[in-house]
Amino acid sequence: MKIIQASKLARGGWSYIQEKSKLLNPLVLVFGNRLLLANSEVLQDIRNEFPYEDLVFGSTSGEISGSSVNDDSISVVAIEFEKSSFIVKRDNILDHNKDAKLLGEHLYEQMPKENLKHLFVLSEGSFVNGSSLISGLETNMEDSGLSITGGMCGDDARFEKTLASYKEDPKEGEVVLIGFYGSTFEVSYASFGGWIPFGPERVITKSVANVLYEIDGQPALDLYKKYLGDKSIELPQASLLYPLNVTPDGKKEPVVRTILNIDNDTQSMILAGDVPVNSRVQLMMASVDGIAQGANTAANYGMKNRTTAPELALLVSCIGRKLVMSQRVEEEIEHVREVIGQQVPIAGFYSYGEMAPFNGETACELHNQTMTLTLISE
Repeated sequence: MKIIQASKLARGGWSYIQEKSKLLNPLVLVFGNRLLLANSEVLQDIRNEFPYEDLVFGSTSGEISGSSVNDDSISVVAIEFEKSSFIVKRDNILDHNKDAKLLGEHLYEQMPKENLKHLFVLSEGSFVNGSSLISGLETNMEDSGLSITGGMCGDDARFEKTLASYKEDPKEGEVVLIGFYGSTFEVSYASFGGWIPFGPERVITKSVANVLYEIDGQPALDLYKKYLGDKSIELPQASLLYPLNVTPDGKKEPVVRTILNIDNDTQSMILAGDVPVNSRVQLMMASVDGIAQGANTAANYGMKNRTTAPELALLVSCIGRKLVMSQRVEEEIEHVREVIGQQVPIAGFYSYGEMAPFNGETACELHNQTMTLTLISE
């Protein structure tokens, strides 16, 4: 596997981590600020610098390149496989009446199945229900050994819109699915947060998919605002610092849910993933040290039981973690590097939602506020 990484600030030239060289039919992942990815001159510059066919674009809430976390930049990782191969498919949720489950089913149906080892998802992040998308991808999945990881695109803390694409210029509504193939391809993954639940545990009494209406029979938004106090005037951005810990009825493992938006008229909250009725729910908070340690834990889970050393680490971390850590955000990348090895290339982005199985499992889940790793080698 040969990897080239480069980044470019909004008003700067290209900076390479590895020496620039020509690659043979690489998979090129382009993570960048949404406003830059909407700029035709920036896009032409990217295509000139990386004149390859298989370019995948995704907007972010921060770009990860090596040990650095950048804002208002473009980060590129180009991957040339020696023994493995990849296939990329795309679809747009606007072509499926915004039905994420249907889109997921359609995307998986397009992907050739022979020797398929892993799927990586890069999804629109502002109105795609990530839980439903995963459900659609897994609906007809017969191979119990096939795994899914990935993330929802971001838009800094603006929450206006996100962009993604394959080959074409980035646009709204796009979901990109990358399939990795080959008997020698090895992938491991992990996801962990480091957030701490607090306050009483309550029960969700009214919800529809990812819209939360009532908790303990009370309007959800009203109850949430009481907890936030003065910070409630900063919603929905303030909710990134106080996500919900949700344990669906009948499940042991909780998932963290970020609040993407609020509806004052219905006193409801729109979350990044499903929040089923009868789920137990608590508020969460975090410290910088707790989040950094969470990245360390995720990396240790990801390295467990690998047969070969990783050759690339794809990191998807949550914008909420970035806001809490602020100037110390690169510490969580350093925690990952200390575990996986100083020489392993690291690339990725800050997201509106992370996708990975629970540690030790294969069924994918949508997570929020986690550090999620996909470690690959061949």
